[in-house]
Amino acid sequence: MKTIDELLGEGVEGKRVFVRADLNVPLDGTTITDDGRIRAVVPTVKALADAGARVVVASHLGRPKGAPDPAFSLAPAAARLGELLGSEVAFATDTVGESARATVAGLADGRVAVIENLRFNAGETSKDDAERDAFAGQLAALADVYVGDGFGAVHRKHASVYDLPGKLPHAAGYLITTEVGVLKKLTEDVRRPYAVVLGGAKVSDKLGVIDHLLEKADRILVGGGMAYTFLKAQGHEVGISLLQEDQIPAVKEYLARAADKGVEFVLPVDVLVSTEFPDLKTKAPAHPTTVAADAIPADQEGLDIGPETRKLYASKLADAATVFWNGPMGVFEHPDYAEGTRAVAQALVDSPAFSVVGGGDSAAAVRILGFDENAFGHISTGGGASLEYLEGKQLPGLVALED
Repeated sequence: MKTIDELLGEGVEGKRVFVRADLNVPLDGTTITDDGRIRAVVPTVKALADAGARVVVASHLGRPKGAPDPAFSLAPAAARLGELLGSEVAFATDTVGESARATVAGLADGRVAVIENLRFNAGETSKDDAERDAFAGQLAALADVYVGDGFGAVHRKHASVYDLPGKLPHAAGYLITTEVGVLKKLTEDVRRPYAVVLGGAKVSDKLGVIDHLLEKADRILVGGGMAYTFLKAQGHEVGISLLQEDQIPAVKEYLARAADKGVEFVLPVDVLVSTEFPDLKTKAPAHPTTVAADAIPADQEGLDIGPETRKLYASKLADAATVFWNGPMGVFEHPDYAEGTRAVAQALVDSPAFSVVGGGDSAAAVRILGFDENAFGHISTGGGASLEYLEGKQLPGLVALED
């Protein structure tokens, strides 16, 4: 896989360099609530611009239906990228149409443009190879060189991620090379003890990574909504908590395999419960109660790990040499249910372990809860991509960047 440093060594002055970034940031209207993914691509964009390239940045945002939708415009992301670069960034109001062609044609050496949301074109995500390839061909006409730096999308077989690199000379940007290097530390020659913390809503989203990590990890800690399927599999009442009944057989199998292999599986011993989900807009006090994990009332919902579980999980992370964390421990967006997630983040800060925060809600939680990002070994920009890499899957966007 050619790196961006090799590309820069060959010279990019005057060349149109297409950078597939991941600017899929959370928005409240037109306000960006977490700009971490934009900041992550700045080193690549700046290096190319400083070397005299004409940089064309492209990304998806959200899940529009293959047609323009103002709610998913990349205009706010383009403006924020300009602020971070300290220079004006041009913005094309379409993907491969008249605006994109004119915007790219108007770029001077060392300048940057962002084209509109790639998913406004159905060809970006099409399962039809010919349709996807046709869109990739239109994108290729905008550039001379391709740089892949959207790690959060490399697990997708999309036109700009998979098909386009084959049409242009290509290299991996700084973000992708960093992310892959970090993930190799979680899969090859891992420093032990190796602890994994998994949270989030659905067990089904994590089955593949659990299956793979049972061969790698020394202990697995489970929280978030997915914990209640594990508790149910152990025969406990979980009330009206989030539950995936159809996953109980698989969960039972994993618990049995963990016991056979000597992998420690750690589940909550107490939880915060309530009869209703909290109001995340007003953040009105929720007044939860704490109950033992095996004594959740039938009319209550578990919404965060309890104080004893926080202490337990901190103790299980204290001596770890490597930690991978993906998924919050509760509804961290509400202050009454943020302490479980905060406790895990603090345990990683306090630990000497090489800690990787696996993207998505976990990365957002670290920032929202006010932690210094530099206190962690690495904060990934790609939750789904990180999980699939750890499952041992080949990621289309990485395959496409191979020489």
